[in-house]
Amino acid sequence: MMISFQERVRGVVFGTAYGDALGATVEKLSYQEKKKRYSRVESINTEWYKATWPAEKRLHRMRGYGIITDDTLMTLALMKVYCSQQRHLDAYDLADEFVKEIAFRNRYIPELGKEALILDRLFYPEKYIFIRHVLANCDPREGGIGNMVNCGAAMYIAPVGVVNATNPKAAYDEAIAFAMGHQLSYGLEAAGVLAACVAKAFEPEVSVEDIIKTALMYAKDGTKKAIEAIGNVAIELKSERDNKDLIVEKFHQTILEFSPMGDDIERKIEKTGKPSNHYTPSRLFSIEELPIALGYIVLYDGDFAQAIIDGINSGRDTDSIGVMIGVILGAMYGYQVFDRADIEILERVNQQNFLKNADQFAKTAKIIIEKDLVQLEKRKKLLKQIAL
Repeated sequence: MMISFQERVRGVVFGTAYGDALGATVEKLSYQEKKKRYSRVESINTEWYKATWPAEKRLHRMRGYGIITDDTLMTLALMKVYCSQQRHLDAYDLADEFVKEIAFRNRYIPELGKEALILDRLFYPEKYIFIRHVLANCDPREGGIGNMVNCGAAMYIAPVGVVNATNPKAAYDEAIAFAMGHQLSYGLEAAGVLAACVAKAFEPEVSVEDIIKTALMYAKDGTKKAIEAIGNVAIELKSERDNKDLIVEKFHQTILEFSPMGDDIERKIEKTGKPSNHYTPSRLFSIEELPIALGYIVLYDGDFAQAIIDGINSGRDTDSIGVMIGVILGAMYGYQVFDRADIEILERVNQQNFLKNADQFAKTAKIIIEKDLVQLEKRKKLLKQIAL
């Protein structure tokens, strides 16, 4: 069955929101902590493990039952920048238009239950965007220098893959050019690779193998080695799909070489002032979310429900793992892969008009792609003239 461009864009947007909401209920729990508290999470209609904590202890936030986090809010903000600019973007657009969206324009923040700035909800390495570009007034291309290296750019980069649909090289290049205003090292690399995977997933009849080959084609250094290592383990474990404990154990053992934090992801007072490789630039390291997400896609041969549910049940940064699986497979299968009851919940509790925003962004992406095709035809004509 032919899947339209609009349906695929809807798939990316709802893949973001669904993966985010599904994983947000258990984010930062280790696999064992998650297993003890929930056994297994299979629905966005799940209570957040912090729901009964005092408001100040949970930073006055609320999750669970379909509520999204900053992963989705940042994605929507990037989509809005594309819609306003109607063209490809780079670090200068991050320093200008994107900063305006996250730091100066209020929107409904579901976790806070009120209108606020996206900046009020962001984690420190995402707040760094404001510090660097508004307060420090840095060269936009140097905005990511000095930041904590994490998945913060990769988690919202999928729209770059959309406006470069079927052109993964262009998606990789644009993601790097844009996100260098936010991230560096393997955090930046992951953004480029994920954008390339999303662009590749728009191809009709694309396979999981095609997407993994694309990731390995463009990934560099530790990111490439981590994706390759996790992918090989996933292939070996296909006959053990029912043994969830073994899969998580093997995935986490494999990623440890590239992401040394393990389950100890909190920045506690006891760590202050002590040297560490955690979150520091390195050509040998990788964020763990992208290789893990790709690993679950390989493990289940691209089955949407199994990949995303097992991915968010693996522990740690579960919402971003869910988002990364969701955007790739959402682009691959389109809007039809989502349960309509889940879509209704996501729309109702988050008040973000996902479907309307997805369709508006699809129109913008088509305009950008059509401009690219016109320029390509002009170049072909010029090359013929040169040849003559």
